[in-house]
Amino acid sequence: MPCKLLLSLVLLLGSFAQAKPNLIFIMADDLGYGDLGCFGQKLIKTPRLDQMAKEGMKFTRFYSGSTVCAPSRSVLMTGQHMGHTHVRGNAGGDMTRQSLRDKDFTVAEALKKANYSTALIGKWGLGEVGQEGHPLGQGFDYFYGYLNQVHAHNFYPEFLWKNFDKHRLRNEVQLVGKKGYAGFIGGAATKRIDYSHDLFAEEALSWISKNKDNPFFLYLPLTIPHANNEGSRMFGDGAEVPEYGIYDKMDWPKQDKGQAAMITRMDKDVGRILDLLGKLKIAENTLVVFTSDNGPHNEARHNPERFNPSGPLRGMKRTLTEGGIRVPTIAWWPKTVPQGSRCDQPLYFGDL
Repeated sequence: MPCKLLLSLVLLLGSFAQAKPNLIFIMADDLGYGDLGCFGQKLIKTPRLDQMAKEGMKFTRFYSGSTVCAPSRSVLMTGQHMGHTHVRGNAGGDMTRQSLRDKDFTVAEALKKANYSTALIGKWGLGEVGQEGHPLGQGFDYFYGYLNQVHAHNFYPEFLWKNFDKHRLRNEVQLVGKKGYAGFIGGAATKRIDYSHDLFAEEALSWISKNKDNPFFLYLPLTIPHANNEGSRMFGDGAEVPEYGIYDKMDWPKQDKGQAAMITRMDKDVGRILDLLGKLKIAENTLVVFTSDNGPHNEARHNPERFNPSGPLRGMKRTLTEGGIRVPTIAWWPKTVPQGSRCDQPLYFGDL
């Protein structure tokens, strides 16, 4: 069917004097096209996202900005494709290559000009403290989460950033590894309380409640279900999650249980956000988009063949075949986006 959503957005965003819809953009990390029930997943349970798709629009040919994290997010923020955007790849040790510049104009800056309240909660990866790409220099009023994408591998970090300050968490860790990496340490931790994904969910709910009376833009780039790469290398399990939940008694390796549990945990929290919008009576003035930054990974030492995360597509993260860049995408906006609608038109991050 024709994609009426984009036309609706153009009309609304072009007439801010009459209406300013709230915008919530939720992005999973390394979630594959086939990882959600509404896109064909059989084993991992995602009831809230499946319901979101039934109540909104499912995009069947929607593409991320790139095959890996940083450049994909740069495309999303700037609207520039990979031939133009400054961030062309994950930087490794040189984070200046992964930082946006003052001259880069982001969607958050555009919305600030329209008097939106703006927040980033989750994983940024496009500039750190002291760099031009820091979120507070790129149009966001508030930031809580990870600045560095390697820091974001650890779901139990010692701290998260709150604006320019380190917010210490209740996680005791020990330095391990040749380079003293303070990251995933399996059973070596004496206390691990603050799971970063849970903190992001609570912070998002709180921020929405505080800003319900203003037009707002919430960018919520989650870290689930990205692997803890260091954990995979050192302990053979990068699927870092507090509990396996409904998968605990499955006859699967722990890595598979963890991968599934992370996705179902994320699904639950997306549902909590949609429920809150209804409770606050702002659902009908709020567009929520859910997607992923690129294709699925196989870095947690789990078995991708069990879940078939790319669905019918070939390839995974880092590949320019469909499985590396086509991502599950849903738009939800009661009484504006038609229920049960579907868009088969090719679209990508830059179109947003």
